[in-house]
This record gives sequence, C-alpha cells and structure tokens, in this order.
Amino acid sequence: MPSNKDLEERKTTTRLFLVIAVVVVALVAVLVIFVAPSVSAALEPGVGGLRGGAAVAAFLVTLCVIVVLMVSAGGDGLIGEIQFTLPAFFVFFLLIWVLIAWVF
Repeated sequence: MPSNKDLEERKTTTRLFLVIAVVVVALVAVLVIFVAPSVSAALEPGVGGLRGGAAVAAFLVTLCVIVVLMVSAGGDGLIGEIQFTLPAFFVFFLLIWVLIAWVF
C-alpha cells in the first residue's frame, strides 16, 4: 500500500504534467493562429526550387529537428554522439531540401 507521501507526490506529478500539457497546447494554438498566416504568405509564390529558398527552409527544419532530438536524448547527445549527429544532419538536410524543391 503506497504511503500518503507517495500518493501526494503522484498527485503533484499529475497536476504538473497537466499544466505543462495545457501550456504546450496553448502555445501551439497561438503559433498556428498568429504565425501560420505569415508563413503561408511568405511561401505563396514558392520557395525557389533548388536555388536558395528550399535550402534555407530545409536547413532551418533540419536544425530544429536535430536540436530537439539531441536535447531529448538526455543532453549527452550534444557531445557524446556528435560523430553520428553530423552525418545524420547532412543526410536529413539533403533529403528535406530535395523534397521541398520537389513540392514547389
């Protein structure tokens, strides 16, 4: 039988998780409402094919994804796994670049 302290910690953890989830959902909603129209307007004529626009967009997407993956790996991905992260970054960058250029 769990003690009262354990039950209280469980309740606190659940409340904290729910607060964080609500904050994340609210931030995503604000991002979609306010940022999506400007991004849509910027990409309206296309992102420039294999010239510069697709490369910039692919670089930003790749950089964001790699940073999120490295931080979520516990922090040791920043230094301990750099030999795997750099080649993955360039492969992912090339893949996203070609796919964005192909769509537009």
